[in-house]
Amino acid sequence: MNTWEKIEGTPYPLGATWLDDNAAFNFSLYSKHAETVRLLLFSASDVVHPVFEYTLDYLKNKSGPVWHCRVSKSDAADAIYYAYRVDGPPPQPGYDWHSFDFEKVLLDPCAQSVYFPDDFSRDAARRPGSNAGQAPLGVLPDRLCGFDWQDDRQPRHGNDLVIYELHVKGFTQHPDSGVPDLHRGTFLGVVDKIPYLVELGITAVELMPIFQFDPDDGNYWGYMPMNFYSPHHAYATAPGACPQQHEFRTMVKALHAADIEVILDVVYNHTCEGDLRGPTYSFKGIDSSSAYVMTGDPDAPFANYSGTGNTLHTANRAVRRHIIDSLRFWDSEMRVDGFRFDLASIFTRNSDGSINLDDPPIISEIGTNADLTNNRLIAEPWDAGGEFQLGRKFPGQRWMQWNAHYRDTLQRFVRGDDGMVGDLMTRLYGSADLFPDDRMHAYQPPLSVNYITSHDGSTLYDLVSYNQKRNWANGHNNTDGSQEASWDSGWEGDDGVPAEIVRLRKQQIKNFISLLMLSNGTPMFRMGDEFLQTQGGNNNPYNQDNETSWLAWDRLREHRDIFRFVKQMIDFRKSHPSISRSRFWRDDVKWYGSGHHVDFSTSCKQLAYALHGASQNDCDLYVMINAGDEPIEFGIQAGTPGSWFRIVDTSRPSPDDFTASPDKTIQQAAYKVAGRSVVVLANATSESP
Repeated sequence: MNTWEKIEGTPYPLGATWLDDNAAFNFSLYSKHAETVRLLLFSASDVVHPVFEYTLDYLKNKSGPVWHCRVSKSDAADAIYYAYRVDGPPPQPGYDWHSFDFEKVLLDPCAQSVYFPDDFSRDAARRPGSNAGQAPLGVLPDRLCGFDWQDDRQPRHGNDLVIYELHVKGFTQHPDSGVPDLHRGTFLGVVDKIPYLVELGITAVELMPIFQFDPDDGNYWGYMPMNFYSPHHAYATAPGACPQQHEFRTMVKALHAADIEVILDVVYNHTCEGDLRGPTYSFKGIDSSSAYVMTGDPDAPFANYSGTGNTLHTANRAVRRHIIDSLRFWDSEMRVDGFRFDLASIFTRNSDGSINLDDPPIISEIGTNADLTNNRLIAEPWDAGGEFQLGRKFPGQRWMQWNAHYRDTLQRFVRGDDGMVGDLMTRLYGSADLFPDDRMHAYQPPLSVNYITSHDGSTLYDLVSYNQKRNWANGHNNTDGSQEASWDSGWEGDDGVPAEIVRLRKQQIKNFISLLMLSNGTPMFRMGDEFLQTQGGNNNPYNQDNETSWLAWDRLREHRDIFRFVKQMIDFRKSHPSISRSRFWRDDVKWYGSGHHVDFSTSCKQLAYALHGASQNDCDLYVMINAGDEPIEFGIQAGTPGSWFRIVDTSRPSPDDFTASPDKTIQQAAYKVAGRSVVVLANATSESP
């Protein structure tokens, strides 16, 4: 290290870095438009008055748009936390809208742990003037703990990939979760439940946002990020930087040991700072016109393609660097296995909000970064500005994508809508209309993340139990579910529900799970759907940090039959490689109706197919699907009488709905399929017709 760096600091890496050899900290902050930058260091006993302040000199502490300095440990005294104050020009017309307020105490966007003082206040950050003592602070890096990964091995699943969407707090916060009280709602609570996840058979967890989010915003889901490097403080069992990072790593290591991948739902399209009325915590006070997409309208300067008040300016190279560095941190330091990008279509927006589908820089940078090439990349291929880029339209060639068309088709078909047979065939096949494998595109079916429900909507049970808008008191969310193909199965809600309606609802849920696990592509379902989790009809409980959203584990005991069925279907899928393939089924699938030919008429609600498994060293499967109300006799168009075992019949009560080891074959060349049910046969001889 040269003498200049020891005195002036270095521009990279961004953030605060501990230099053990020099017993000093390096601080680096990007702000293209700042005119004054002051570093503040605080002790544990006083978060109002800094124990050390340093005003950076642009003549020696600035390289291009990056401000930097070096502070020795002796000068830092007993400091534990740090922050900045930044000043610059006032708001200007056009796109150079600035939000500088030199009295504001600002969080470093690259802080790896965030501390919230007892008097933390979102309102103080919204008002002009000082928020000293009420602002979130970064934790100095010498206070961060190391971690021994030992022999950690990151799993990578193929045809057996089954994704389970999980909210860290909601997973174990309920008093009946069965985890120690101290672990409820935390990373360690997830560790306690790993035996359950293994029993269920899932091979990847997709964690809803765990980046530090605003605890004062009321967004229980976590889609209001404050910082892109630090784990959410409330998901640790104790305050302090060490528990936050250590317990997250402990969870990742334990999941890996159980052969479960860890995928993070990441929000790089907006922050919790909102619009003109929102708080100034970090980016907004450091350099808002670089960080956010601007409109040029002084009355509404922040573009809102996220639906939350602001949009990160991912066309800006500095913002792209923040995102790439954050991804690399979670990959290398926290060893996660993949990322699901919230509202990923925002990545294709230029500085003026227009769309660039040819080669949006951030998607290219993520896809080609050497440190990220082994990560799963999953896009939510739309944004709140109306852009919808599902399938080949999304410019990330190797990115997996949440397939909303799959969701919509399955919901409508199982509900019994007319004219859905052709669409169902396409979705079961792997959505080749969206992910074509022609000579030009060569997409693969695993890129389609098939799902029926997610956090963003009803639970699977509520989907078959509610039609009506749910009116919640005390400020709870109101939603009409207009985007969901729900059907209450003939009885609205749970009050006084007859046993026959409960039976039908369970049958419909088994239909959904069967079709999901029989589809080519990558299946995903939300936590609790395997035992009829309910939100009481609320399909948008983003602000419900209560028993509406917490997983009610008593329902597992009450609906063990559904858990068994889901578990068996997951195992069935994993044991039949002919279902989930790296390529489409092509000539290995033959489509039928209840007779020999598929009936594409509007009123038809029946479909059958034979999936031949010889090319995959698998047996043949024959699937019969009846979404109509009345039983239909299906001719078995493949194999010979006596060559098929019945594995699944969703109309039968447990345990006859799934027979793992059948001992009798079907002697007839036909099978009567009950109304609203799915039947799966396996070929006893493994011979293709």
